[in-house]
Amino acid sequence: MKKNITLFAALFALSFPFAVSAADHSGHDTGHKSMAAHEEVVDGIKATFNVQTMADAMKEMGMEMPKGVKETHHIAINFKDVKSGKVVTEGAATIKVQNPDKSSQTKELVGMHGHFGADFDFSKAGKYGIMCKFQLKDGKTRQAKFWYQVK
Repeated sequence: MKKNITLFAALFALSFPFAVSAADHSGHDTGHKSMAAHEEVVDGIKATFNVQTMADAMKEMGMEMPKGVKETHHIAINFKDVKSGKVVTEGAATIKVQNPDKSSQTKELVGMHGHFGADFDFSKAGKYGIMCKFQLKDGKTRQAKFWYQVK
């Protein structure tokens, strides 16, 4: 129970920096603040993927990393309706990450403060394939994918 509360607190604390994201489209881990690693318009929805190390996020907030957390990065996705310009916060999203060694991680994303997010282990250098499937309030299923480089 205590571990769940600690992880929830860390996840909640990490959600704030992603509400406003930088517009750097470099798509690789440089150890800087939150970056837009990928943007794509899929069937009328603009999906902006932000990636940040958990250590950097915690440091920005003046907090220490909770013990026992093995995930190294937080992926946050902001969805925006292209026509209306409104942020879409209702729906479900899943990310599957193909690790450099061809193993994978799959997680359901949690809706938080205007984005969807989850934590992943990017501890090995190399290319990570990030594949996202999402179904928002309009009921349409959409997909986006990109590569993310960790040096």
